[in-house]
Amino acid sequence: MLSDVNLLGPELVLLVVGGFLLIADLFIKDRRLLMGTTLAALLGSILYSAVLLTEGHVGSQGFGGVHVVDKFAIFFQILLAGAAMAAVLVSTETMQRTPSRRGEYLALILFSTAGLQLLAGSRDLIMIFIALELTSISQYILVGFYKDRWGSEGGLKYLLTGAVASAVLLYGMAILLGLTGSTNLSEIASYIAWQGDGKEDALILAAVFLIAGFGFKAAVAPFQMWAPDAYTGAPTPIAAYLSVASKAAAFAILIRVFFEALGDDLLAEHWKTIFAVLATISMFVGNFFAIRQNNIKRMLAYSSVAQAGTLMIGLAAISADRGELLGASGILFYLAGYTVTNLAAFTVIVLIANQNGGSYDIRKYAGLGKKSPWLSIVLAFALISLIGLPPTAVFFGKIYLFETAVQSGLAWLAVIGTVNTLISAAYYLRPVKAMFIDTAEDEADETSMPRPSNSVLATMGLVTAGVLVIGLHPGLLINAAEAAVSAIFS
Repeated sequence: MLSDVNLLGPELVLLVVGGFLLIADLFIKDRRLLMGTTLAALLGSILYSAVLLTEGHVGSQGFGGVHVVDKFAIFFQILLAGAAMAAVLVSTETMQRTPSRRGEYLALILFSTAGLQLLAGSRDLIMIFIALELTSISQYILVGFYKDRWGSEGGLKYLLTGAVASAVLLYGMAILLGLTGSTNLSEIASYIAWQGDGKEDALILAAVFLIAGFGFKAAVAPFQMWAPDAYTGAPTPIAAYLSVASKAAAFAILIRVFFEALGDDLLAEHWKTIFAVLATISMFVGNFFAIRQNNIKRMLAYSSVAQAGTLMIGLAAISADRGELLGASGILFYLAGYTVTNLAAFTVIVLIANQNGGSYDIRKYAGLGKKSPWLSIVLAFALISLIGLPPTAVFFGKIYLFETAVQSGLAWLAVIGTVNTLISAAYYLRPVKAMFIDTAEDEADETSMPRPSNSVLATMGLVTAGVLVIGLHPGLLINAAEAAVSAIFS
C-alpha cells in the first residue's frame, strides 16, 4: 500500500500543501509567504516526478491498476506543474485585490493541478471521473473568484455547462461498463479485441459521449461555449492557466482512453473521421469568432478553440495510422510549445491591464511600442509564435502535426490547417499593429509604464526564452515527446 501511495507523490504534495494553505489563510496574511509555499509545493511536485522517473518506478501501477506512473504521465505532471507556477507568479494583482482569500486562491490552484496530474496517469474510468471532478470544481470557483458581474457570469456558465459535460461523460462511461463489464482501460481493450464484433454501434455511441465530455475540457468546438465568458470573467492568470493546463490534460486523457482502451482496428476508422471533422470545425469556428473580438482575453479564448482544432489533427492522424507515433508525439510537442507561448502572451496582458485600469480592449494597446517597448516586443513575439511563424515553438509544432497528417493520408486536413493558420494572422497581428503602428489618442498615455515586479519579470523571461529555445532547438523536446508516447503505443 505504501508503494502505491508513493506513486501518487506528485499529486499528494499539492493536495497536502493545498489543505495547509486553507488553514494557514486564517492566520497568515503575508502574500509572499503564501506564494512561496505554493511555489515550493509545485516545485516539489516536479522534483517528485523526476525522482519517480529516475529511480525505476516508470511503468509501475498502483491501487489495482487504476493509476500508472509512466513517461507519458510524468511528461504531463511536469508540464502542468510548470504552468501552475507561472500562473501563481503573475497573480500578484489578483491577490492584492482579494486580500482576505489569498490562501483559498492558491489552494484551489494546487487542487486543480493535482486533479489534472491524476487525470494524465489514470487508467480506470472511475479514477478519470474523480480526477476530472477534482479539477473542475476547483476551476469553477477560480473562474468566478472575482465577485463582479463578469466573474459571476463566467463562473456560472462554466459550472452549468461543465455539469452537462460531466453528465454526458458519465453516460459514455456507463455504456462502456455495460458493454465490457469493466472500467479498467486494459480490460476494456481486451474485451473489444476479442468480443467487440457486432457491437460497433454501441461502442461508437459511447465514444461520442466521451469525446463530448473530454472535448469540453479541451475547448473543442462545438463544446467550447464556456470558454469566452470564463476567460473574460476569470482573473487573467487563471485564464492563462485554463488555456494551457486544462487543454493539456484533456488531450492527455483523450490519447490514453482512445488509443489504450478503444484503439482496436475495428474502431480506428471511425475515430479518424470524428476527430478530423472536429478539427475542421474547431479551427474555422475559433478563428472566425476570434477575428471579431476587441477584447484580447476573448480573442485568445476563441484562439484556443482554433488551437484545439490544430491539436485534433494529431488525434485524427493517430487513428488513421496506428503504427506511427508521430501523431501523439506531435500533440505533446505542440502542447508544450503552446503552453510557453500562451503563458508569455498572458503575462504581458496582465501587466498591460494593470496599467490600463483593468481594460483588455485591444484599442488601448495603441502606442504601447513607445510606452513600453520590451513588453510590446515580448507580446508581439508570443503572438507571432501563436500564428506559427519561424523561429518559434508553435511553428515546429504545426510542421510536426501537418507532416503527420500528410503521412497518414490526411493531406486535406493539413491544407485546412494551413489555411486557418493564414486566417489566424488577421487577428493575432491586430495587437501588434496597435502597439507599433497606431498612435495613442491621448499623448499622456505614451508615458513609460512602471517597472513590473521581479516575479512577473522572471516569469515573462522564462516563458519567452522557452518559446525561442524550443523554436531554435526542437530536438530535445521532440525526443521527450516521443519517449513519453512510447508508453501508450508500445
